[in-house]
Amino acid sequence: MASQNKITVITAGGAYAWIIVNALAERFDNLELVLEQPESKAVFLKRRARKIGWFQTAGQFGTMVISRFGKRFAHARINEIIQASGSNAELSPEIPVTHVSSANDSDCLAFISASKPDVVFLAGCRMLSKATLAAIECPVINYHSGINPKYRGLAGGWWARATGDHANYGTTVHLVDAGVDTGDTLHQAFLKPDRRETLLTDSLAMAAGSRDIAVRAVEDALNGNLQTRSSDLPSQQRFHPPIWTYLMTGLFKRVW
Repeated sequence: MASQNKITVITAGGAYAWIIVNALAERFDNLELVLEQPESKAVFLKRRARKIGWFQTAGQFGTMVISRFGKRFAHARINEIIQASGSNAELSPEIPVTHVSSANDSDCLAFISASKPDVVFLAGCRMLSKATLAAIECPVINYHSGINPKYRGLAGGWWARATGDHANYGTTVHLVDAGVDTGDTLHQAFLKPDRRETLLTDSLAMAAGSRDIAVRAVEDALNGNLQTRSSDLPSQQRFHPPIWTYLMTGLFKRVW
């Protein structure tokens, strides 16, 4: 791709995000990374409680705690995924990085205004506010770990496995609007879930298996050829499963 085309990727980081970022950097020369600070758990939980109540939020927090401490036991599977796919889950040191407080704060918008990218690509960052979206003049695209619109939100891979909906295990790249993964779909990757995947490895496995749709979406944006597609799937926003749902599903369905 011509060097004058600029791509800005915004992320909070993490292994699955680095897989996507590295794949984009391998294809496009003029890529810059904006790394936002992770949102505090207190702010996250308060916002979640306002939406679904403290009881459900407490249950989801329990699953998040298990996931955090369980990561040490998922290393073997994570290494298998990386080796089998040939992906890179460590950020390439050659990618220029700009640190910002939040994707919605003035420092991030100042960077985008100065850089004037041809496309902004999101991979695991905060939802952009209406004001932020209005201030960005180029296409804004998001990589989502789930098949939209049925698995919007969080843990899309786990919910697909937990409900036996293996046909809709995969990822989506879509245009960004002010909703939760409600923007028009550009590309989707439908993958076959490995029986060894868990809530801890789904996003990594799906990223490793769908890097190409991220690259294709950026190519389309730079070529002025963004084409959206419709779906007859029901629309539902997903959250982390509460601890009781997670444990019962694991014990009785062997889906962890």
